[in-house]
Amino acid sequence: MEIQKLQSLYARHPGVKALAAELQKGSQKTIQLAGLQGSSAALVFASLAEKAPEVLGSPYVFVLDDEEEAGYFYHDLTRMLGDQQVLFFPSSFRRAIKFGQRNAGQEILRTEVLSRLSSGSLPLFIVTHPQALSELVVTKQKLSEQTLSLKVGERVDIMFVQETLLSFGFNRTDYVYEPGQFAVRGSIIDVYSFSHELPYRIDFFGDEVDSIRTFEVHSQLSRDRQESITIVPEMDGKNLSRESFLSFLPQNTLLILKDIVFLCDIVEQSYKDGFSQSAITVQQEEASVDLSSESLLVKPEDFKKQILDFRRIELKVSTNLIPNPSSLIHFHTHSQPVFHKNFDLLISAFQKLQDEGTELYILADSQKQTDRLESIFHDKETGIQFTPVDHALHAGFSDDDLHLAFFTDHQIFDRYHKYNLRSEKAMGGKVALTLKELQQFEVGDYVVHIDYGVGKFGGLVRMQNGDQMQEVIKIIYSG
Repeated sequence: MEIQKLQSLYARHPGVKALAAELQKGSQKTIQLAGLQGSSAALVFASLAEKAPEVLGSPYVFVLDDEEEAGYFYHDLTRMLGDQQVLFFPSSFRRAIKFGQRNAGQEILRTEVLSRLSSGSLPLFIVTHPQALSELVVTKQKLSEQTLSLKVGERVDIMFVQETLLSFGFNRTDYVYEPGQFAVRGSIIDVYSFSHELPYRIDFFGDEVDSIRTFEVHSQLSRDRQESITIVPEMDGKNLSRESFLSFLPQNTLLILKDIVFLCDIVEQSYKDGFSQSAITVQQEEASVDLSSESLLVKPEDFKKQILDFRRIELKVSTNLIPNPSSLIHFHTHSQPVFHKNFDLLISAFQKLQDEGTELYILADSQKQTDRLESIFHDKETGIQFTPVDHALHAGFSDDDLHLAFFTDHQIFDRYHKYNLRSEKAMGGKVALTLKELQQFEVGDYVVHIDYGVGKFGGLVRMQNGDQMQEVIKIIYSG
């Protein structure tokens, strides 16, 4: 069974129907959802997209308590809705904000969110966390001024594109391997925008954009066709006019929060902590952007005032700032029990659920795992029947209202479950570093091939690989 079909199952949930009705009325400022355990919250909102797509006329911003929790929530939503509708808005810093260490991959994700919001493309689900919201973002006006839009068939001078990229602060290189670079080879411009996880390859025919594709950094091979793109330079590392992310959002945005008091506390603490002296010293030596709370972080009092202007759904009851919620919707879910690979305990729990009329679903990324469970149940003659689902969510749960149980194989077998963010393609890493090092070689330098031994570096050349051209390293051997 495909995991997307879980949305149809859950769309008939009375809680999902009640939530859709409240959102359609639009009269309630705050809605509270109680009793959501495991990955049930992600399934509720994915089902809402199927049950009532008409309520998705504004961005949905999910604020989880920390980066890890947000990462797993993002994972669950993308499993069901795909990564075009769902975006992750991280902190731009590698560690805590106070250390001031920027991460190019995370800056790409932040800029992509801002760019998508500016374009007005919907539906849009944005997942974030308090530290990410603690940082100011570039204003809409500045983003617009620093955005170059291109589309296939458009007439534009290739020299104009090059000059615009240089004016934006892009660096011209021989080969593109990290964000903020562009390369020109004849009628082709390769550019790594800060608004997309992969670089773009733009092919011109005279003064017309003939084709646009993404391409892989490590292989330099083209991938997916694009009809239109936006190219944005690095925004977080510049001294530009800034505003809070909440100010950047459309006023009809719906905020989904776990704990509004906790969120405001983290934003306030981030502002108070500011940046460490060592981070400020490094910044002064590099003459980069001014590292100060006033220039880069949101003022706590402004944040508290702004957040109360938005419609909100709260996934956890908080009474300090909002003592009287307008509406409360109850769900009756339970977290997946811990079995510690004790199959007798697992069988007992499954048989009890089955006797109570609960339908069982096992979610796994590998069919081998569900086949393994089927073999165990068959060998022990348990009579247990379950429906395998082709992808896993992060945390299993059971639902008393629908008499459904969604259990994950990694929890049953006590395996660590990892989430992946799209920024990992742009994090630098070994592949990008290898390309960077290649540019340090001079023709004639000695190099060692793992199979053929010592030879002389002959440069990078283009060769036919199947039906495509590919960049390869030329090594010259004597004799």
